[in-house]
This record gives sequence, C-alpha cells and structure tokens, in this order.
Amino acid sequence: MIRYENIEVTFGDFVAIPQLNLEVAEGEFFTLLGPSGCGKTTALRTLAGFIEPSRGDIHVDGRVVTRLRSDQRRVGMVFQNYALFPSMNVWENIAFGLKVRKENKTERERLVREIARRVDLSEEQLEKNLAELSGGQQQRVAIARALVLQPKILLLDEPLSNLDAKLRHQLRGQLKELQSEFGITTVYVTHDQDEALTMSDRIAVFNKGRIEQVGTPQEIYDSSASEFVCTFIGEASPLTPEFIVALDPATCGLDTRRSSYLRLEKVALLTPGVQMAPGYRAVEGIVESASYHGLHTIFTITAHGARVQVLFKEDGQERPEVGERAVLALDPRHVLQYERDDAPVPGGHHPVAAQR
Repeated sequence: MIRYENIEVTFGDFVAIPQLNLEVAEGEFFTLLGPSGCGKTTALRTLAGFIEPSRGDIHVDGRVVTRLRSDQRRVGMVFQNYALFPSMNVWENIAFGLKVRKENKTERERLVREIARRVDLSEEQLEKNLAELSGGQQQRVAIARALVLQPKILLLDEPLSNLDAKLRHQLRGQLKELQSEFGITTVYVTHDQDEALTMSDRIAVFNKGRIEQVGTPQEIYDSSASEFVCTFIGEASPLTPEFIVALDPATCGLDTRRSSYLRLEKVALLTPGVQMAPGYRAVEGIVESASYHGLHTIFTITAHGARVQVLFKEDGQERPEVGERAVLALDPRHVLQYERDDAPVPGGHHPVAAQR
C-alpha cells in the first residue's frame, strides 16, 4: 500500500533521514515511534507531500507519488494542534475541503452529517463555534474534516498530545475503533510508548533518522532488536555481569560481556510456600524501595550490584518490607542481551530470533 524506497531528507547540511525503506500494508494501523527529533514526523510529512525528499521515492498503491502535490495523494492529515479554522463553526470546518473540491451543496450536507455521526458529533455541536468545544471534541472535528474527503490514507501527527491523561486514554480506544470501522490505512506518529503498544498493528521505532526495528507491539516489547529499543520501550532493568554470574551463565548460555536487561514483569518475588517454575533461577537480594499502585506494587531489589524492578500483584500474598531479604525468580531465557555497540546478540540469544 505505502512504500518508502531509499528516502533521504535533508535540511541544508543536516541529514534528517539518511535512508528510509519501509512498507505499510493496506488497512494497517502503523505507528512511527521514537523520541523527539528522531525523524518520525519528517517521515510522515514526506508521505503527506509537505516535504520533498532529496533522494528516493514514495509509492502508494504501486504508483510513485513523490512529486505529486499533497491534494493529489488522497491522504488526510490530522495535526498535533488540529489546525482548525477558529472563525468557522464545526460544520464549516468539516465541510471546508468539500467546498474547495467544489462538491454541490446537497452532497456536502450528506457527507458532513454522515461523518459527524460516525465520529460521535451531534447535530447541536455542528452549529457550535470551536471555542465552545472541549479538546476531545475538537480532535473529533479534525478527524472528521480529514475523513470526510474519503482519503485512502489517514496520517495522524501526535493527535492526542494536547489532551489530559484521562481523555487521552479514552480517545485511544475510540480512535482505534474508528480506524477499524473505516478500514483505512493509518500512519500514526507518537513518542508515547503506551499509545503505540495499545493501538498499533505494527510499529517502526525511529532513532536519529533511522529505523531500529519494525514489528508487532509484542515483538517490539518482548524481542527488542537493539539496546535502544529495549531501553526506550517500557521498563527494563539493566543487569550487572555479577548478576549474570549468579544465574550460572555456563548452563543457560548468557554472556557476562554483553549488556543485559530484564523486563519488570518477567521476574517474580519468591514468596513463602510458592514453588519456583521449572527452568527458573533464584537470586537473593535486598528490598530497596516499594512503589504502591493499587492493583500492584513495583519493588526495587538490589542484587549483585543490579537494581532490579519487580511487578508484584497485590492479590493477598505475603509481601516483603523495605530492607528485608528477598528472593528473585526468573527464567534466564527472558534476559535480553546485546553487544556493547548495540548490535543484537548472534545465535541463540538474538532477542528477535530466539527470545528465551
């Protein structure tokens, strides 16, 4: 559906994207994820036609669109600040593109009402000024304005970043439902890992203009292909060589010379009366701190020079106190290891090829 082929983007002497090769399938919810300044928005705007690459081509449905104007690419875009017209009411904002396209009045009325219903905007809200709407409602107006033109591709540039945390969480689900209902190919830009993991079919993780990994949310999280992806996505505790020695690396295939990490839900506290699962190893440590979150507590355990975070479910089992001895139980196959230069570990401990 969408293909970036050897795309290079430069601004003067600065190379924002050195070489981008990426494919997005039809109907996919595809997320470009990374920290600020990593090139994800530049990649999105290049697809939209707002930025012309210095090299390479962009293909949509098998057609090269690199030199086409934005309005010829059949893409709809929702910006971070919505880019709505404050002098127009909701109806006029949604209908703006249809008017530019010279749709007749009857067709404009039909399309605006239909899209407003589908994004949950009422007839009453259509007559309101933008200043009378909440941030979430304005976001729906921006999405409706993009979708009313029936684009083949919907581009979303951090559309939830200006909303408060509760509304952001609520609208994630609604946005994903809308995308599924329309079946429209969607490219979504965000720096929020949680957004990317919960909404995406696949994710491309960007770092300094390059893609570190492309995969499903589970692949990105459980089988991080590089040290950057591992530390950027979710929480991972760095392990010391001494900690790896305590796991008996000769029998589990780990390497003390490599960078090692452990996700907080991949390790457990061995409480009294609980049997350790087959293949797991026990490591002793001391409880350094506890952070209570209602349904769970995150403990930090100091063991062999490492500060290991543990997700502990509050389900009535006995819990240790700060300063007490604790026993960690983990499967060595869940340890992610990388070469010191960020290259994935070869062979059996390659995080993608054989996550153990």
